[in-house]
Amino acid sequence: MEKILIGSDKSGFELKEAVKVHLKERGYLVEDCGTTDPEAAKGYFLVAPEAAKKISKGEYEKAILICGTGMGMAVVANKYPGVYAAVCENTYAAEKARAINNANVLTMGGWITGSIAGIAIVDKFLDTEFTQDLEPWRQEFLKGAFSEVQKLEAEIYQKP
Repeated sequence: MEKILIGSDKSGFELKEAVKVHLKERGYLVEDCGTTDPEAAKGYFLVAPEAAKKISKGEYEKAILICGTGMGMAVVANKYPGVYAAVCENTYAAEKARAINNANVLTMGGWITGSIAGIAIVDKFLDTEFTQDLEPWRQEFLKGAFSEVQKLEAEIYQKP
């Protein structure tokens, strides 16, 4: 059973709950890193690090984070090495975030995206692999580009 992280602040709570039910129906083992009670909501700046640390350590391969716009979660999550968070507001963006950028964290906005659209975005994100359905020359280019991004990341996060 594949496992996945999910989390939200108060603004993303309703969408997160709908997505969580859907993921369980698809057979995923879902870990919710908050908010679990909208009356005692955790801020995006607390939820995103909790998920990003687990991705960075290799405990999880993918996560879905939801705040008001998706942007706060992405900004914070992308501070961690090995985390490639992308804000997606439609299925095309979700597909390209995976196929072109090898994103491993999907962020969405609860103020922007309804449950039906959000579930479709999640499905497209999870069902797309890096370089999927791209021409062979583009696949090679993107694999090389991702390797260069990882080199930059290693340089940024290296300890003095």
